[in-house]
Amino acid sequence: MRNFRELDIWIKGILVVKETYLLTKALPDIEKFGLISQMQRCAVSIPSNIAEGCSRNSQIEFKRFLEIALGSAFELETQLILCSEIGYLSSETLQRSLSELHLLQKQMNALITKIAKSQPPKTKS
Repeated sequence: MRNFRELDIWIKGILVVKETYLLTKALPDIEKFGLISQMQRCAVSIPSNIAEGCSRNSQIEFKRFLEIALGSAFELETQLILCSEIGYLSSETLQRSLSELHLLQKQMNALITKIAKSQPPKTKS
């Protein structure tokens, strides 16, 4: 079992959650059950899936949870862009948030790729 608390991607994921909660505080109340809820759930999903994947016994299962976390990161990116497009976020805030998120996405993708390359090739039956 891996210690998720020692993974840089988990630590950065927690920072993304904190940033997302701070950012969504500034969104209008009309988005309470829309974008705010969705963005917070996506953000929380990132480190949560990394942690859950660490509890799995195989690298393949760990990789699958990293892929889910990466998908949540891309969902969050889309929602940040939407917030900017409809005027809820300044371009500066968007760029700062995306910069952090893109770094996390690259790191998760690199780990997924590393795990995939370490797996034996599939044989045809």
